[in-house]
Amino acid sequence: MVAITYDMEVTSSLPAAKMFKAMVLDADTLIPKIMPQAIKNVEIVEGDGGVGTVKIIHFGEGSQYKSAKHRVEAIDKENLTHTYSIIEGDALAGVLESITYHIKIIPTEDRGCICKNRSIYNTKGEVEINEEKIKEGKEKAMAMFKAIEAYVQANPDA
Repeated sequence: MVAITYDMEVTSSLPAAKMFKAMVLDADTLIPKIMPQAIKNVEIVEGDGGVGTVKIIHFGEGSQYKSAKHRVEAIDKENLTHTYSIIEGDALAGVLESITYHIKIIPTEDRGCICKNRSIYNTKGEVEINEEKIKEGKEKAMAMFKAIEAYVQANPDA
C-alpha cells in the first residue's frame, strides 16, 4: 500500500467555531440542503455521531459516484479538529483502500479562520493515482467549503 498525501488550506471570514459547527457538526443535514446536487443525504448506520460512527453518504445527481461509507476516526470540538475516512464505496474507484481526511480549523486574529485539510489516499498495492482526479476532488472540496461559508454568512442564526 502506498499513501499519497495532499494538503489544502483556505481562509474564511467566519469565526472558527461557527465554521466548525457548519462544516463538521451540522454537515450531515446542511450540505444536502445547500448542495443537493453533490450530496443527497447522509444516513448513520452505526454510532451516535462521535468516534466510530459509520455513515453512508448518498451522492446527488451531479456526482459521478453513488455512495460512500464513511467512518469518524476522531472529533475534538474544543480544538476544532475532525478526522474521518472513506472506507467503502465507488468513490474509492477500486484502486484505493481508503481516503482519510484530517480537518483543523484555526482561529485568526481578524476573527476569521483558516481551514486546513489533509487528504491521505491509501492505495491498493502500487497503484498510481491520477493527478487530475485529485485536482477535481480538491476543486469540489473548495466549492463545498465556499458554499457552506456563503450559506452561514447569509443565515447567521442557522
